[in-house]
Amino acid sequence: MEIKTIKNSSVENGGVFVYNRRKNMSWYKKRGKRLLDITVSLVALPVIFLFFPFIALAIKLDSKGQVFFKSRRVSKGRIVIIYKFRTMVVGAEKMKKSIKHLNERNDGPFFKIKNDPRVTKVGKILRKFWIDELLQFFNVLKGDISLVGPRPYPPEEVFKYPKEYAFLSRAKAGITGLSQINGSSSLPFLEVLKFDSYYVKNVSLRLDLKILWKTLLLIRKPSGV
Repeated sequence: MEIKTIKNSSVENGGVFVYNRRKNMSWYKKRGKRLLDITVSLVALPVIFLFFPFIALAIKLDSKGQVFFKSRRVSKGRIVIIYKFRTMVVGAEKMKKSIKHLNERNDGPFFKIKNDPRVTKVGKILRKFWIDELLQFFNVLKGDISLVGPRPYPPEEVFKYPKEYAFLSRAKAGITGLSQINGSSSLPFLEVLKFDSYYVKNVSLRLDLKILWKTLLLIRKPSGV
């Protein structure tokens, strides 16, 4: 399913950045980035398979429900299904309205509650070390998303983007990114979009490696993103 955004024809338009796929397409953006995604995914997935039974068992013993959680996100201008390990109780989305008043974030699509009652005990551990994100390497291998990219959002939230950032819905989303390593969960929504905008305009191997390295450091010493 395609997500309609503004048609972009220039890099600068009245001081507002407009994404142009045809310009500034380095070899890395054309081929290298995808090659990096495939290589890292093929290395990571066998390791994930080794730990999968233990993670799945822990989730099942902790709470009722499926091991996996599927969510609709926008990447490359279309809706993709993103896979994660389930970290919340069954029916968590339906509970959202009843606890909406506890939301610490009132801007944009963010919904954050300290000690969220919907998160399971095992889920807290999985989230703390980003383990719930591991299944997204399947999405990376498929080409739905990239290792590094803008933060992915549900389709209903994409339409809330300010016009000058609508181009972000056409970029390939990532497991991690510039906004994530800068604490996206605590940043104003507009600041997150600015980080993602900067990344899309400056994609390079060097920048991707820096973001991946910073992500590994955050996993080793988690503080929440």
